[in-house]
Amino acid sequence: MPKKKTGARKKAENRREREKQIRASRANIDLAKHPCNASMECDKCQRRQKNRAFCYFCNSVQKLPICAQCGKTKCMMKSSDCVIKHAGVYSTGLAMVGAICDFCEAWVCHGRKCLSTHACICPLADAECIECERSVWDHGGRIFACSFCHNFLCEDDQFEHQASCQVLEAETFKCVSCNRLGQHSCLRCKACFCDDHVRSKVFKQEKGREPPCPKCGHETQQTKDLSMSTRSLKFGRQTGGEDADGASGYDAYWKNLSSSKAGDAVDHEDEYDEYEAEDDDEDDNDEGGKDSDTETTDVFSNLNLGRTYASGYAHYEESED
Repeated sequence: MPKKKTGARKKAENRREREKQIRASRANIDLAKHPCNASMECDKCQRRQKNRAFCYFCNSVQKLPICAQCGKTKCMMKSSDCVIKHAGVYSTGLAMVGAICDFCEAWVCHGRKCLSTHACICPLADAECIECERSVWDHGGRIFACSFCHNFLCEDDQFEHQASCQVLEAETFKCVSCNRLGQHSCLRCKACFCDDHVRSKVFKQEKGREPPCPKCGHETQQTKDLSMSTRSLKFGRQTGGEDADGASGYDAYWKNLSSSKAGDAVDHEDEYDEYEAEDDDEDDNDEGGKDSDTETTDVFSNLNLGRTYASGYAHYEESED
């Protein structure tokens, strides 16, 4: 029989388990909560932006810089980790900083650990928005990660991208390699895989985790656990393929095309009617002018001026008495 565990042994095992979880949580800090991606308000222009050494809008230096690695604003000198010694004095402002990170554009304090480790483990080292392809230096906002495909997103595109991220690049949920239903979905490749084709010889599956995508190596997820949708087309036979009566389902397409043409024809007829109305108005004005001329001629119609040349009389037409 196995030896019964004592109370001290149980406490030691629980402590080791907690320390292991704490170390794992430190390594996996949420990108939005990381000090180099913290929210900062400029002291001069009062604009909110990502933690930076210089303001993105007015280029002013902040009074209380935040360390991009440990997140502190004041060095207490409780240990001998500081590169610049300041015994008995608390350092703040520019006296606390030691460098500027080239990736996240934020201050790093003069602690030896922060200076030696931050540049290697900076979470924004290759941060480029998947939608607009802007890096940290190209915009002033914070950087976020998509909840589904885990790609980097800027502050402007995060909601729009996540709303349309769970859409497959196919019209069905079938596996890309066979005709079976895909049970595993890769949200980066936007493709489904069955149990057989999700296995890869290049990317190895870790114990207790979902199999990686055979194309990109990103961890797949169960399709049934996601709100996946397929790609829909708004042209051709896809507009009425279910209840179409024509050949190959193009009946609805031609109906829509004919209705649009009919609408254009109606518009042209309306324009033609307007032009016709304008022409009629001009003709009416001309006829009104002619009526006024005829009225004036009627006034002088009974006037007799005798034999004149205008009346058709000529001297050689004189009748001989």
